[in-house]
Amino acid sequence: MSESESVRKTEHVPEWKQAEVQKLQQFLGEYDSVGIVDVTGIPSRQLQDMRRGLHGQAELRMSRNTLMERAVDEVDEGLEDLTEYIGGQVGFIGTNDNPFGLYRQLEESKTAAPINAGEVAPNDIVIPEGDTGVDPGPFVGELQQVGADARIQEGSIQVLSDSTVLEQGEVVSADLANVLGELGIEPKEVGLDLRAVFSEGVLFEPEELAIDVDEYRADVESAAAAARNLSVNAAYPTDRTVSALLAKATGEAKSVGLFAEIESPDVVPDLVAKADAQLRALAAQVDDEEALPEELRGVEAPAEPAAEEESTDEEETETEAPDDDDEDEDDEDDDGGAEGLGAMFG
Repeated sequence: MSESESVRKTEHVPEWKQAEVQKLQQFLGEYDSVGIVDVTGIPSRQLQDMRRGLHGQAELRMSRNTLMERAVDEVDEGLEDLTEYIGGQVGFIGTNDNPFGLYRQLEESKTAAPINAGEVAPNDIVIPEGDTGVDPGPFVGELQQVGADARIQEGSIQVLSDSTVLEQGEVVSADLANVLGELGIEPKEVGLDLRAVFSEGVLFEPEELAIDVDEYRADVESAAAAARNLSVNAAYPTDRTVSALLAKATGEAKSVGLFAEIESPDVVPDLVAKADAQLRALAAQVDDEEALPEELRGVEAPAEPAAEEESTDEEETETEAPDDDDEDEDDEDDDGGAEGLGAMFG
């Protein structure tokens, strides 16, 4: 098409169409994320309810497909990639939420609805086992005709087992649509189906947005815990790990002090307790009490767990990190030091 022909064609575009394209362009520029949604088969009343449900979070904008295509082409910020998704009964949807939040919101807003004759089953249609609540009559024959295992029992029509009456992808017959309507079975979901959404220069399709939020959160929490463990084990201080590193270092320093019998104010009480236990153990092995000072006569040996704890202190202190009891000692001086160094890394 020549330039003159193009200009002439533009000049013949009705004013109302030009105004509509401008409004659509303005709409596209107002939101961080803009997508195409399929509204096929949604009754107007339900569509209005969906618009109200989106209020404050997203906005739906309907127009002619040709005008929507012209609007995204003229905006030209990558939005032209949405053109291939414009077809059939569609509309623009805009939001300042991220695409994942928009997809989740649209999926959660879908509601169950009856299916009509001639429609394609979105999934297997099953008439469940149980009492239909319908009095005996011709309806039992209608159930059997569509493939349900139905009988008259105990004064009503009952379905004796779960009956798959139509498989996914098959067309619904008029008879089946009537039966499902009589039973109040609504086998399809009605809602805005997101075809694609453009956000921050990236085009997303529904398959990329359908993530399990709980599983994703668990993965992030697991990765955070692994990173924290790595930081602690590598002695790499961060604002998240410095307190644990200080507690670990305090415990290790105290273990060294006990093993080397350093008379530090923090260690002296434990050294005295250790010496007292050793003295009691030695006194308990002396058979002649007359050989003992009066205050040590009748002294019993320390309990076995205490002896094992002392052995562990002597034999393993050099190679093992302090246990939780050492790390959790309530010592005001230690806590004050931890807070002081912690502030440096915060």
